[in-house]
Amino acid sequence: MKSASLTSPSERVRHYAVQTYVSPARRHRDKTVSVNVGAVHRAVGLANRVPLVCTALQSQKFQRANQLRLIAKTGPPSGQSTTVTYTYELLESPPEAGGLDAWEQLRGALKDVYAEYGGGEAYLRAERASFRDASERK
Repeated sequence: MKSASLTSPSERVRHYAVQTYVSPARRHRDKTVSVNVGAVHRAVGLANRVPLVCTALQSQKFQRANQLRLIAKTGPPSGQSTTVTYTYELLESPPEAGGLDAWEQLRGALKDVYAEYGGGEAYLRAERASFRDASERK
């Protein structure tokens, strides 16, 4: 499950929950989805990190990014156990997989500008050289 783009354990937990629970629930047009902390903890391959899984799954970051609203939490009063299960309401659907969010649209926006200079490194060298030349003229 480890990936270069998913460096932190929290990111891996959130990614796994989305891929395994949230996305399939959306495809099936479910109204709610439940995620068990113990199942995620085992699947992601964590050891003694139950509080991290709980925090990641109930975070606003996870809920906002996936258009979810936490509607129920079952388990012991401590809320820090492998028996904890979170139930979310699936809010409005996210953009289609083929659609681009704002960040993805910006990615590579200056590709053509850098290409005119022979690539990103060449562009930076030219900018640094012009900066040094300007400061030497003073």
